[in-house]
Amino acid sequence: MNYMLKDENAIYYECGYSCDNALYLSLGSEAFFITDSRYTIDATQSVRGATVVINRDLYGEAVSLLKKSRIKKVIFDPKEWSVDGFERVSSQCKVKFDPQPDFSHKKRIIKSDEELKILAKAAKLGAKAFKALAKEFSANGFGENEYTLTYRAKGVLSDFGKYELSFDPIVAVNTNAAKPHAMPTSKKLAKDNLLLVDAGLKYKRYCSDRTRTVQADKDFLFETQQSFKRKKIQKAYDTVLKAHDNAIAKARTGMKAKKVDALTRDIITKAGFGEYYVHSTGHGVGLDIHEMPYIASKSDTIIEDGMVYTIEPGIYIPDEFGIRIEDMVAMVDGKAVVL
Repeated sequence: MNYMLKDENAIYYECGYSCDNALYLSLGSEAFFITDSRYTIDATQSVRGATVVINRDLYGEAVSLLKKSRIKKVIFDPKEWSVDGFERVSSQCKVKFDPQPDFSHKKRIIKSDEELKILAKAAKLGAKAFKALAKEFSANGFGENEYTLTYRAKGVLSDFGKYELSFDPIVAVNTNAAKPHAMPTSKKLAKDNLLLVDAGLKYKRYCSDRTRTVQADKDFLFETQQSFKRKKIQKAYDTVLKAHDNAIAKARTGMKAKKVDALTRDIITKAGFGEYYVHSTGHGVGLDIHEMPYIASKSDTIIEDGMVYTIEPGIYIPDEFGIRIEDMVAMVDGKAVVL
């Protein structure tokens, strides 16, 4: 199979190394990792199964290699390429370029045993970081605004720089939690507030992803069992938790992804909160924080052993509150196992 890659994680998956200025070509039995001289040492030491080529003109080098190969057809993912970058390659050679969206994601949808071990470790480190964050917020978070809470979360979750974060954490208080991808505000955390935290860290480049919603009282913990003083919040929370647990318990290899989505959505709808469940049940996780499979109401993807994805039902009532509970699962021996 002949293909060219530009995305960092797609390239890493192929050869065990990538950087922010690289191009990867797989041409017949040969593969080439093209980068500039800033990365000579790292690339030559780390790239596996490909020839390292140093040239600041990545696109010109790619054209040269394509012409030498005399290959007639090359796959590329149009989502990875800028218009300028693709045209600089495609306009200079007579190769037929075959656009295949999500080319690398489709290759990566089933995780190897080694990848599953790494993802499990990432998830365990993420859970440990949530425990540390609960202690930090319990001791020093009350009276602080979301900007400061988010800043502290980045430090604690990354173990103060030891781990890269999967994404900028979401730290949302009360009404701000009604926005699924809330940005920090000047809203301050007070005791008995609802607090939602969505965060993850990377281990060996693989992501973790986890969300907990709590009532922030003295010595609170980011556990799934929570008690809220407001009955409406408690009802919504218990509904989300029931949906979350139901999907994990009943997801099976061979199901369509939309069936897994229904395992959460039907419970939330029957409880009267359907209009407030505004996103899909989950997404794959790997080198990217959002990968295949997508656990959505219209997805016909067949769930298979080796897939890793999130279960993250939520209820978001504008100007009141938002609740989400999220865990990563791996399909093992036909069932969903929480990582």
